[in-house]
Amino acid sequence: MTEDRGKRREGISFSLHEYGEGVQAALAAIEEAQVMKRIWDHDHRVWKPGPAEITNRLGWLHIAGQMIDSVPQIERFVGDVRAAGYTHALLLGMGGSSLAPEVFSRTFGRARGYLDLAILDSTDPAAVAAHAKGLEPAQTLFIVSTKSGTTPETLSFFRYFYNWIADALGEENAGDHFIAITDPGSHLTDVAKGYRFRATFENDPTIGGRYSALSYFGLVPAALAGVDVTGLLDNASVMMDNCSVEHDHGSPLGVVLGELAQAGRDKVTFVLSPQIESFGDWVEQLLAESTGKEGKGIVPVVGEALGTADSYEYDRLFIHISLGEDETHREQVKLLDDAGHPVVRIGLGDLSDLGGQFFLWEMATAVAGHILGINPFDQPDVESTKILTGRAVEQYREEGSLPHPVPAAWDAAMAVHGDRAGEDVAESLRAFLKSAAEGSYAAIQAYVPPTGEIGRALQELRMKIRDTCRIATTLGYGPRFLHSTGQLHKGDGGKGLFIQITADDAADVPIPDGAGEQGSTLTFGILKSAQVLGDWQALREGGRSVVRFHLKGDIIEGIDRLNSMV
Repeated sequence: MTEDRGKRREGISFSLHEYGEGVQAALAAIEEAQVMKRIWDHDHRVWKPGPAEITNRLGWLHIAGQMIDSVPQIERFVGDVRAAGYTHALLLGMGGSSLAPEVFSRTFGRARGYLDLAILDSTDPAAVAAHAKGLEPAQTLFIVSTKSGTTPETLSFFRYFYNWIADALGEENAGDHFIAITDPGSHLTDVAKGYRFRATFENDPTIGGRYSALSYFGLVPAALAGVDVTGLLDNASVMMDNCSVEHDHGSPLGVVLGELAQAGRDKVTFVLSPQIESFGDWVEQLLAESTGKEGKGIVPVVGEALGTADSYEYDRLFIHISLGEDETHREQVKLLDDAGHPVVRIGLGDLSDLGGQFFLWEMATAVAGHILGINPFDQPDVESTKILTGRAVEQYREEGSLPHPVPAAWDAAMAVHGDRAGEDVAESLRAFLKSAAEGSYAAIQAYVPPTGEIGRALQELRMKIRDTCRIATTLGYGPRFLHSTGQLHKGDGGKGLFIQITADDAADVPIPDGAGEQGSTLTFGILKSAQVLGDWQALREGGRSVVRFHLKGDIIEGIDRLNSMV
């Protein structure tokens, strides 16, 4: 594929070096097999012989056009909420229910006179308490968002904040402060009726969570914050036409992703203009959960500070998405291109172009799934962590304690768990990182409060690992990442080195056994600890390399100490 051909694709260009010939051959095969036509025809055989978890997951192909008709309903609802005096909205959700709203919140902010939108997708008790402390009950609307209607974290958030509102304003008024976004007939629809929610938005059930950005799951929170959802949908509709059989702007990006992954360039590193950095978190889930299965996978790398060409081995594909005339990364990306690293460049005219990017990346991911021979719409390995977490919770309820393993090494400030643990903590980390092989990546899984200062310390640790070990790195807060990259971690080819970082909670927060009930047999801290243990066991049973560092004192000091050990 030549640079000139890319320039004709409305803001997308490809510099593929020695991979261009293979991509051209794959594009020819895609065209001969009429793959794009078959995708639009909902032909499950594009991916698998059987229709399971495919034919009932293709609603994203048409949702942008369908949602245009729902905009007046959404706008009337938003008008009623504003007239009622609400100034803040807190979305309670995980993964596909929370990531697109987070993009809208961080990218567009709050329009004048609309609601200040925030997202809660962490069971860390400090995160839950921080949101409660910063909100005024009478002016806050809660968005309970879950496709299945049974997501444990989301329902725990609901129970906690329902009681919080009821205590402040009376139970008779609590329901007015909640809305639901879910699939028709889900458990949450019954909850919403029982607790007299202000509104319930029933989504198209043929859309998977990570493909739901342009549905009610993304657009209702966006509209509450004052985002121009009509502009987003119009832009998405243009991209839908651009990805039609006649124009087919969708398959080249998907073919590049799939072909280069098979050639070893499976660490897709996103370089984004500062204003749209949060888009990386959404596309991270889309790629990781869609492609990481059957021993295959594309590892999305987001938020990793851009280095020089010498910082990288030959397993990277760089995606540079720039907004307008932003020059922040342009020269660095050119140097990477000049050094022989493949680069895809995507230029956005303005923020409304994100509507088109949601659809483009969904289509590209679907095409990449075809190239890799996997089903990009299921998540077969996610259930293992849920089951093991549930067992840990049941043990806590029966015995009053969790099954904590004995550390392999420890000192006054830190304990380490893992098969490769050395005689002390520092040796344990170094020995673990030395096990990195060609194509490895390090995934930091931080079950700590997601604050700015802690985030900066974790990023420094991440960059130290990248530059010292010359491997790709990812960073995720737990349990949020379980709904984003957890499928990849347990379903790919086993190249990950997983570093869990945990710490004692300064204070815990009880989870009510039921909304409106005072009893509590579980806390957010215990739930988070059970998720740590469940994922630890699921990774180990899957043959993954995992080590856990438990920090006993100041979290930032502990992370800085790990940094000094690398």
